[in-house]
Amino acid sequence: MNEAPVITIDGPAGSGKGTISQHVAKKLSWHILDSGALYRLVAYAALDKGCSFGDHDALADIARNLDVSFLPQQGGVLKVVLEGTDVSQSIRSESAGEAASKVAAVISVREALLERQRAFAEPPGLVADGRDMGTVVFPNATLKIYLTASAEVRAQRRLKQLKDHGLNATLAGLVSDIQERDARDMNREHSPLRPAADAHTVDTSNLSIDEVVSKVIGLYENR
Repeated sequence: MNEAPVITIDGPAGSGKGTISQHVAKKLSWHILDSGALYRLVAYAALDKGCSFGDHDALADIARNLDVSFLPQQGGVLKVVLEGTDVSQSIRSESAGEAASKVAAVISVREALLERQRAFAEPPGLVADGRDMGTVVFPNATLKIYLTASAEVRAQRRLKQLKDHGLNATLAGLVSDIQERDARDMNREHSPLRPAADAHTVDTSNLSIDEVVSKVIGLYENR
């Protein structure tokens, strides 16, 4: 479907897909798509405009007209710019993540973002990070990866991220939030979270970032 090669990296919240995607894209000198950020941006813009999450037409309109750029930075950080403003930190809060999960369940929003996501596939290649990259957005991807990890490990990772950004949270609260989000993402009617039939599943619970990146690169080179 796409001339440029595409590696999709899907998985639940906290599985490491964002970090791994950035490192893989850097090693291959490819473009990167953080699809989760798109949904966070729709939610962020909706809240900023006072738009109700129940107004699906308005949410879809916001999704169609997002003016966003993803700019890789030093240290594997991805800068997210919305209408000329750096919102990288604003969209990474727990509340933004919860709002994004609700927005992502709106079919009209997913449809509005579908072609926008596919347009990221340009030479020399694309690493696409999300929850339905391999099943819906890029069904003919060159390589499909599905990352997973226990809820406890994912909560510990998220807690560290939040503390690094000066934000407060509790481990028990994060475990509960992750389990609720998993259930919502896996059971939604449209594009539920699940591994593609031809995806390689990698449990990252006891693996370092370098180990996971090496595994993904190896799978791509030896496909």
